[in-house]
Formats: sequence, structure tokens, C-alpha cells
Amino acid sequence: MNATFRSLGIRNFRLFFIGQAISQIGTWMRMVAMALLVLHITDSGVAVGLMTAFQFLPVLLLGAWAGLVADRSDKRKLLLIVQTALMGQSFALAALAFMDRPPVLALYAVALAGGVATAFDNPARRSFVVEMVPEANVQNAVALNTAMMTGSRIFGPALAGVLITTVGYGWAFLADGLSYIAVLAGLWMMRPAELRPAPPAIRGKGQVREGLRYTRATPDLWISLVMMAVIGTLAFNFSVTFPLFVTRALDGDEQLFTLLFSVVSIGSVAGSLWAARRESVELRQVVVAAFLFGAAMLLLAGSPGIALAFPFAVLVGLGSIIFMTSSTALLQLRADPSMRGRVLALQAMVFLGSTPVGGPIVGWVSEVFGARMGLVVGGVACIGAGIWGGLAGRRRLDRTVSTDGLVASGADANLQSA
Repeated sequence: MNATFRSLGIRNFRLFFIGQAISQIGTWMRMVAMALLVLHITDSGVAVGLMTAFQFLPVLLLGAWAGLVADRSDKRKLLLIVQTALMGQSFALAALAFMDRPPVLALYAVALAGGVATAFDNPARRSFVVEMVPEANVQNAVALNTAMMTGSRIFGPALAGVLITTVGYGWAFLADGLSYIAVLAGLWMMRPAELRPAPPAIRGKGQVREGLRYTRATPDLWISLVMMAVIGTLAFNFSVTFPLFVTRALDGDEQLFTLLFSVVSIGSVAGSLWAARRESVELRQVVVAAFLFGAAMLLLAGSPGIALAFPFAVLVGLGSIIFMTSSTALLQLRADPSMRGRVLALQAMVFLGSTPVGGPIVGWVSEVFGARMGLVVGGVACIGAGIWGGLAGRRRLDRTVSTDGLVASGADANLQSA
């Protein structure tokens, strides 16, 4: 099999990949439909930001504990539980959307409940990828998984736009609920004996704090997480910035928004497939990707019309996914297996969990200063994080070289005295 797709030759990963590919298309349908439904009801950027906040607030509050649960659990069984809960969220949203005018507070409540399931799903699902493939295939499997998830953004938003404009919001949510059948079937059909599970974390006190201390003491992990916190808070708010940018700055409608979102995803898939060919990842790649992401967002913010917005949107997708894939692969490869769930949960906390803070902020900036400014804030945040990450990585390298030099000098002195 081609080197880019070699992990698909492994049966368990192939089942996971196919099920998730179908389900993730539905997930993006749901996310786009939720943002557009709230915007349709309220015509408020702040309200859209609050919807995003309710979706991801549980990740911020529960993320560290959810990562510990993933480290202690059979991840396949845990995923069967949380994916079933997420299916229930989609059916509840469908029931609300079929009402003449669904109450916004009820939409927020269902989004909050789904966020709790997402908090447990994220570290379990992402660390489970590592258990399905040999160590040599981890980078490839992570990149293919990311390519699949980002590729779903090509079809999910477009399908959401078609369903919303033809039959209504409720059918988009209903289709998402049905899509979970594929991922649940894939998990049931796996062969547990062929998995490569990490040793479960032994129960004890202070294990969440232990994960925090471990990450803080590992420079590459810590630098990557701080960069993700900044970029996740202010740049990865596409569900807030894009609807406002399209409808207000470009004078477009829901269909144009879903089309632009799909164009972003084309760049994301290209970036993921490029990353799938790489067999190693370094902090420098994360820093470069942050600069690329930031520059692309600034170009998109300055585009005068849709003709230039499309190619710049491809660059946004390319930069964003190279940053995300590089950062995730770095964490998965550098983290100790017994800590992997907690480290990935911390990444989810600073990425998804930062959205409750960043979503309303970016929504307010777009409301007060114009829709383009929401993208500008994200672009500046990426470039600032890239500058900090580059400097912090250089200081870490200088300290390593200095320490190695002292050790070597001490060894020479001992040799001479002997």
C-alpha cells in the first residue's frame, strides 16, 4: 500500500477510519447547522459565540479528569458509551429544530450536554489511534485520522447547506444522529486482541496534578500546549468568524458560508496528506505552521471579495491543519504512554476548552469592529504564538547544549585527573 495510506492496511484502524469518516461528516453538519440556526434566530455574533462556548465549556472544566479516565479505561468500551451519548445529543437537537421557533436556551442546554460527552470522547478517541497501529505507524495514523476529520469538513458543511435550504435545520441534525451508527458498528467489529493498549494508569491520589507536572517539565510538550492555548482561543473560532465574515463582509448567505467552509477543508486535507508522509515531527514544524496559519488568516481578512477569499481560505485550511497535526503528533510521540491520555486531554482543554473564552471575545470583536477584525485577531495570535514558540524552543536548545558541554567538560577533567 502507498506509504501515505499504509495504516489503512491494519484492520482495526481501517474500521475505525471508515466509521469516523461517516460520523465526522455528520458532526460538521451539526456544528454548522447549530451556528447558522442560532444566527438565524438571534442575528447576533455574541449569541453564536455563546453557543460555541456552551459546546466546549465542559472540555475546559472536565478535560484533565477525562484524560485520566481515558488512561484508566478500555478506550474502545469508553468510546462506545460516549459516541452513543453524542448520538442522543443530535436527536435532541433535531427535535428542537423541528419546532417553529426553538428556544435558544434549550439549544444552549443541549450543546452543554453534548460538550460533556465530547470532553470524554476527545482524549479517548485520539489516544486510541495510537493503540490500533504499530509504533512505526503512529505519525502516519495520526495524520490520516486528521485528514479524515478535516476531509469531512468538505462534505459536512456543504451537505448542511443543502439540507438547511431545502428541507430545514431539523433534517441536518437527524442525519448527524444516524451517522453515529457507522462509528458504533466499526467499534463493535474490531478485534480487541489485535490492539496495542497502553498499561492502564493505577488509581491513586494526585494523578491529574501528576499529568500537569509531567507536561510542564517536558519542554516540547509545554511549548506546544502554550502555543495551542493562544491559537485555540483566538484563531480556531471558524464557527464564529466565518458566518459573520461571509454574511456581513462579503454580503453572502448560508450557502456561500458552507461553500467557503468546504474550500477551507480542501486545504486542510492537502495539509493532512502531506503530514501523513512524514515519519517524524519536531517543534520547529509546529512553529512554522503557526506562522503560515497566521499569514493566511490575515490574507483572508483583507480579501476584497469572494474571488480572492477562496484561494486564501485554502491557505487557512492548509496552515491550520499542519499546525494541528504537527502539534498532536508531537504530543503523542513524545508523551510517555502512561501519560498520553492526560497529555492529549490537556491539549483538548487548551484547544477546545479555550473556545468558551475565545468564542464570545471574537464574536464581540466582530460585532463591534467589523467581521474582518475577528480574522485579524486570530492571525495576529498565530504569529505571536509562533514568535514565542520559536524563542522558547531556542532557549530550550541553548540550555541543552550548555548542559551537554558542562557534562563533557566534567568528563574530560575526570579523565585527565585519572
